Amino acid sequence: MLEDLAAIGPFFAVSSHPPGAAPAAPWRPATELAFPSSRLRDRVASVRAALAARGGRPASEIEPRVTASAVHLGLTARLIAPALGAAVLGCRLDMCPDGLWWQDVAGGPVPLSVPVTACSTSPGQADEPGEEQVPGDWDRLLIDETVVPVTAAIAVLVPVSGRVLWGNVASAVNAAAAQVARQRPDLAASAWEAAGDLLGSPRLRGEPSPPGPAFRRSSCCLFYRLAPGNTSAVCGDCVLAGRGAVRNER
Repeated sequence: MLEDLAAIGPFFAVSSHPPGAAPAAPWRPATELAFPSSRLRDRVASVRAALAARGGRPASEIEPRVTASAVHLGLTARLIAPALGAAVLGCRLDMCPDGLWWQDVAGGPVPLSVPVTACSTSPGQADEPGEEQVPGDWDRLLIDETVVPVTAAIAVLVPVSGRVLWGNVASAVNAAAAQVARQRPDLAASAWEAAGDLLGSPRLRGEPSPPGPAFRRSSCCLFYRLAPGNTSAVCGDCVLAGRGAVRNER
């Protein structure tokens, strides 16, 4: 199953360790992403510096909330993609921060290691992946045990709108399903169904757009503020996409 995940894309690829094990450095406990830790604060600072260097600007010109949104979107996308992919393949990954390990690297999806013993499917599930409903309440557990604490931790470190952060989550969900659909057309229907399950969370029901190629989130990730004066510098699924001008999303 892990090989199948890796074949979908880098945001889906994970390493594994036995449940309860503590992988050696440079692996770090993912619990430090689930509360406003010094490690998470340092990551926000390093991403701010990287964004500034990329644009040839001093770090002081990069708004903290834009950086926080970038860090949050990167982390939530990394956590959601393998969970959604595994569910579509008919397995459950334990994505609770208590058992996850990560590596604090710059650029690209952060390495993740998940506790894995064997792939177990729900009773009555078909042998072929994607043929029947994905396992159990994986969607609720992913949102409540993983996404909620990471989102709350970012919001404590940097004042940024919850509407922006939960829009990031919705965007990450749709992007993960879209990647599965591109790489595994045979699983496309199951991927969009899994995305619909996640977007059915009480925390995401404010997103009016259903998952799919035409998905449009109800907020902006704020990345356009990294390119002042460029009214086209918005993401494809942004609420501002296609408008003649951008506005502040708070």
